[in-house]
Amino acid sequence: MSTLSIRLPDSMHEKIKELAKKEGISMNQLINSAVSEKLSALMTVEYLKERGELSSRDKFEQVLSKVPDEEPDERDKL
Repeated sequence: MSTLSIRLPDSMHEKIKELAKKEGISMNQLINSAVSEKLSALMTVEYLKERGELSSRDKFEQVLSKVPDEEPDERDKL
């Protein structure tokens, strides 16, 4: 495991401390969780862009053409 020193505004440091206490976790755990969530979001966007580049409109329409043309179930209607 690595150690990382960061500079935060005092107000942010206090908020992190308050939130960690409220959640019953350490500040380190809170920051680790927040960074993990952000990395996951960024990596998901990157993954979807890469997957999108592999796709084609023709393939999409081929798959879509296999869906029967039926009314949706009552519970699925908006």
